[in-house]
Amino acid sequence: MNLQYALLNDTSWQSLGNWQTPDTPFMSFAFWQALSDTGAIGEEAGWLPIYILVHRVDADDDFVVQQNLSSVEASIKVKQPVAVMPVFIKGHHQGEFVFDHSWAQAYAQHGLDYYPRLVTSAPYTPITGQRLWLAAGETLDADIIKTVIAGVDDIAQQVDASGWHGLFVTPEMAAIANASLPTDIDIEMALKTQANGVAAKPIELPILERQGCQFLWQNKNLTQDEQPFTDFEAFLTTLKAKKRKTIRAERRKVAEQGITCQRKCGDDITESDWKTFYHCYVMTYAVRGQQPYLTMDFFKALAQHMAEHLMLAQALDANGEIIASSLFLYDKPDNKTATLYGRYWGALGKYDSLHFELCYYQGIEFAIEQGLHYFDPGTQGEHKLIRGFVPTATHSLHRIYDARFVPAIADFCRKDRLHMSQYREQAFEALPFNIDNMPMFDNNE
Repeated sequence: MNLQYALLNDTSWQSLGNWQTPDTPFMSFAFWQALSDTGAIGEEAGWLPIYILVHRVDADDDFVVQQNLSSVEASIKVKQPVAVMPVFIKGHHQGEFVFDHSWAQAYAQHGLDYYPRLVTSAPYTPITGQRLWLAAGETLDADIIKTVIAGVDDIAQQVDASGWHGLFVTPEMAAIANASLPTDIDIEMALKTQANGVAAKPIELPILERQGCQFLWQNKNLTQDEQPFTDFEAFLTTLKAKKRKTIRAERRKVAEQGITCQRKCGDDITESDWKTFYHCYVMTYAVRGQQPYLTMDFFKALAQHMAEHLMLAQALDANGEIIASSLFLYDKPDNKTATLYGRYWGALGKYDSLHFELCYYQGIEFAIEQGLHYFDPGTQGEHKLIRGFVPTATHSLHRIYDARFVPAIADFCRKDRLHMSQYREQAFEALPFNIDNMPMFDNNE
């Protein structure tokens, strides 16, 4: 049995077989359908999707790999679908959260166009997770990775893309890619095969890895055999006295402003709640003079098709009026790595400590109540660290097709990984836990 790939420009592949449940809600078909139906992805949004379908073929199967994106068929006969990886053709960097602007500037300084570029990610979502949909019974391995990268190289040559960027991939995917694909380059040989700025043999080009840092709350009390916390106060007892005092003071400030908080899940979130939430969400962008990426219709689609994954935290003033909202998505609690994801927030005014309460403390309380193992509050922010969120490595993979730029970008990635490794170690040392509750440091997670 051999693996082949085909390139599709629609989601007809979803009906070809049984697919595993994704590891996060952000790779669910419903989430992606909401993005597509509301214009968040598509040609007008600058997120033009191509789907690389990996499937098994027998040696005697008469099957021709689709080679021309302009004539992609809407459906294709596939006996044994294995995996699908999305690839976006992009002319910008919006909604990605792993920044390569300096690479684009280097291209511009040499009179070269960095666009289009190829991106594999959950759009607008800096959440680590699987980047392939796997068929039932399949496991991600080196053969699948090699096949999808061959598909990526195919797309890149057809659209003359500068590179491919796989963002917030799992540590497993990064490890498999690093073990099964070149991570170095014979620059002299590559330059000899260079043709019009694009390597004639892209498989010889390396996969480059970058790492970052996010902060993840963990629902386990290390002094009680890593059992989940019973309540918020049990979590606070694991922190140093000064940090406990700070958090209690922040929560008290919210109450002293006459603000109360409540949480609603799924179908309990009303039409009025959604309208107020979206008003709050838009304000987050308005203060920076920007338009939001996502529309009201997108959130309505989530409410209709993904209600079981939604939690809305609301802040109410003394008159009972909603003044701030924070929308979370979460895994089903029976998942071994069930996680709460803090995603979309906004407030109608400035209120002391309300962001901490609505985006972090309400999330921690909910994760404890639901028995979720982790809470991922979103990207960036050292202020999360001092509230008990543990520094965790993120991974992205990059493939640059102009061999002349590979050595410099590879050196950038190497130095960046070292810098981020040192940063995560320093951040770990600043965690607020008392000595009995300090988690083990793992710089590769």
